[in-house]
Amino acid sequence: MKIMQFQKQILPNGLRVLTISMPSFQSVTVMVMVKAGSRYETRQNNGISHFFEHMSFKGTKKRPSAMEIASLIDGIGGEFSAFTSKETTGFYVKSSKNHIDLCLDVLSDMLQNSKLDQKEIDKERGVILEEINLYEDTPIRKIGDVYERLLYGDNSMGWDIAGGKDVIKKIQREDFIKYFESLYSANNITVVVAGGTDPKKAQILVEKFFRSMKRFKTINFKKVKNSQKKPQVLVKTKKTEQTQIALGIRTVAIDHPDKYALSVLAGILGGGMSSRLFHEVREKRGLAYYVRTHADFYEDSGSLVSLAGVDSKRIDEAIEIILEEYQKIANADSIPHSELEKAKEYLKGHMVLELEDSRSVAGFYAQQELLEKKIENPEKVIEEIKKIKSEDIIKVAKKYFVNANLNLAVIGDFPSGQRFENLLKL
Repeated sequence: MKIMQFQKQILPNGLRVLTISMPSFQSVTVMVMVKAGSRYETRQNNGISHFFEHMSFKGTKKRPSAMEIASLIDGIGGEFSAFTSKETTGFYVKSSKNHIDLCLDVLSDMLQNSKLDQKEIDKERGVILEEINLYEDTPIRKIGDVYERLLYGDNSMGWDIAGGKDVIKKIQREDFIKYFESLYSANNITVVVAGGTDPKKAQILVEKFFRSMKRFKTINFKKVKNSQKKPQVLVKTKKTEQTQIALGIRTVAIDHPDKYALSVLAGILGGGMSSRLFHEVREKRGLAYYVRTHADFYEDSGSLVSLAGVDSKRIDEAIEIILEEYQKIANADSIPHSELEKAKEYLKGHMVLELEDSRSVAGFYAQQELLEKKIENPEKVIEEIKKIKSEDIIKVAKKYFVNANLNLAVIGDFPSGQRFENLLKL
């Protein structure tokens, strides 16, 4: 990987500007990321972060319709989209490096001058409701939401990002304005320009288009409180041909030193077609079509979870095999050197491949700027992964693979989770 460096500037209004020059790129991604996601919501506006993301593309005072915005980007051969998570919302345009000014113009206009027309809100409401239906009808996509509901409970961290249908049906223009004025402060935003760009020119352009954004005090979220003392099960009853399971453990926040060891542990368990779970669950026993493990980290919490789509008649066996693999690592004296190196190379290789795209580079830096205490260049992250030793993996496995830490979410034709509770033992 070529050495990648960033430059940072803070505008007078507190908005943070990151530029990452990638001289060999003919493209550039301009991304605006806001520290505003579904965990900042209440029962009365659950889903508004995602809904607002949609509405930002529906016209501004300068460009009154969604068609005008889309035509501008299409006219330069660019692509644009947005995304909402529990902690951030991002908007981006990717184009030829010759159109940075237009990209910044459009994004700043969308965020500062969105019309939020009530007629458009009412139309988009139907789109959001159908998106919710899509997730409900796609268990492989829904299982992660069910798992996090089990993990975090009936609060903003446990609610679906898309929101509840009853709430979406009631959201009005004034709700969007109130939401925007609670989180979209200049000092709660970072603008990243990554790709074939001159950093000084990019910084000047960002200041030109974003210096008028207002700065104000933003709301905060309630921190996660972990009171779990025994294994937990949550079943979403649904008639399906295949049962989806998510079996995981609580871990640590995004800035915790155990993060890298947990990521490598996830790679060993379910990070590819030669991983332990893929071999044991799919190849050896034919219990599932897919099985994977990943580690997720938020500002104040985290999880390592294994997901699989399994034969409903053999779900007990699949759960037992996953738990056996967890226990094997926790009880091991060492991890074979070849397996450890393979897992580390898997993580490093996927990271390198992903960062060949300027959009991924922009997201990599933006998320760190907003959610972590400091920004690490990719080379530094790779160095941290390289440092992980066999004893580090066993240490975190022993620490987190304990009975009281187990959580099982299921989507399938089961009336309750009672039959699974006795299986959750390590």
